[in-house]
Amino acid sequence: MILDEKQEHKALIEKTINYLEDKGYENIKADIDGYETPKSFKMPSKGIEITPDIVAENNGRVQYIEVGLKSQDIPLLKTKWKFLKTLAELKNRNFRVIAHKGSYGFSDKLMNEINLNKSALRI
Repeated sequence: MILDEKQEHKALIEKTINYLEDKGYENIKADIDGYETPKSFKMPSKGIEITPDIVAENNGRVQYIEVGLKSQDIPLLKTKWKFLKTLAELKNRNFRVIAHKGSYGFSDKLMNEINLNKSALRI
């Protein structure tokens, strides 16, 4: 999700973190109050700063995790997901999108539009 929406949907990020903890993820960092903030990346060409919603480790492998929600700024969301996917590939990490009820279709469609070749995990 994009920065403007993170505080508005804090409960969904926390629900996602609880899901990840139940699945055995460790060293969880999240871009909300109460958690260590993941590293941000600047894109000078676009004049934006990108911070993953959640960064966590599972079986020793770091994963960038985005909470897939319907957004008003679709081009910015596409840019963020493409960037995180590319970054994950360069650093031998994983990129995942986790969608909640009501946003699965939107997330899946967006992932297909930017050629992520996978579908969102539904919780």
